[in-house]
Amino acid sequence: MSESGPLALFLDMQAVERGASANTLEAYRRDLTDFETFLTGRKRKLAEADTDSIRAYLADLSVRGFKGATVARRLSAIRQFYRFLFSEGERDDDPSAVLEGPKRGRPLPKVLSVAEVTRLIETAHARVLELQNPSPEDEGARVKGDEVLRRLRMACMVELLYASGLRISELVALPSSAARTRGDAIMVMGKGSKERLVPLSGPARTAMGAWLEARKVAGMEASRWLFPSSGESGHVTRQQAARDLKDLAIAANLDPARLSPHVLRHAFASHLLAHGADLRVVQTLLGHADVATTQIYTHVLDERLKSMVRDLHPLADE
Repeated sequence: MSESGPLALFLDMQAVERGASANTLEAYRRDLTDFETFLTGRKRKLAEADTDSIRAYLADLSVRGFKGATVARRLSAIRQFYRFLFSEGERDDDPSAVLEGPKRGRPLPKVLSVAEVTRLIETAHARVLELQNPSPEDEGARVKGDEVLRRLRMACMVELLYASGLRISELVALPSSAARTRGDAIMVMGKGSKERLVPLSGPARTAMGAWLEARKVAGMEASRWLFPSSGESGHVTRQQAARDLKDLAIAANLDPARLSPHVLRHAFASHLLAHGADLRVVQTLLGHADVATTQIYTHVLDERLKSMVRDLHPLADE
């Protein structure tokens, strides 16, 4: 497909007005290119498709073995494309407006219990102490300073992930200046280049202070990144952080298959809601543009809401 015409205008709008990431733009481009290829076989142009053509394309996706989630995503891209054409006056109708996507159940996020998160964090700090204060019998096997640094970094990361609900991409790309904006919060650059101020707990601030001191001693104070690395990006990658977290899970006797940086983000949101936090507050802390995205976590509220109705409704005992 050529990068011109309505598709190019649509992608420009997504990039400029909505701050879509490169990955998001590529997904739109890929999905709409596949749709255009289908339309070409039916002697139609992308900007001129009708409802029957879109319906036939969705049926074709099912015949080709695509899962419901993929079909729903393709339909979402098509809807946004034709909604854009309609709003720009390029069409006088929206052929996708009457179509319904495949029904799909959204899986509940994996969540660790408070006790499991506590064990994970305690293990992270204990592993640092093992190397900083080894017993006499361990002296001969003492790990080098870079291992102490790696464990201090992991202790800081896990504290920050659980205290703030950061995405792992946001965490690893934190500039060193983020930690110095305010003592009780960090400034985070989220999706769409939107900044938000995220409060920090006392333990997270302590862990960050220990990490900043370790960076200084290790000669990394000049780095622009909070978590420097010698790699191409200049900072620790998402993959490296995830691997280190798996290692920590094993040390804490937790199933590593149940643990990832995103699971800690889920735990942050779910535990806040379970202890009475307002959904809109959690939305702001997570950096969700739409509260509907945050509502996936409301499964943790079922029992609390039932008990509130039972205990507080004036007719509950009648």
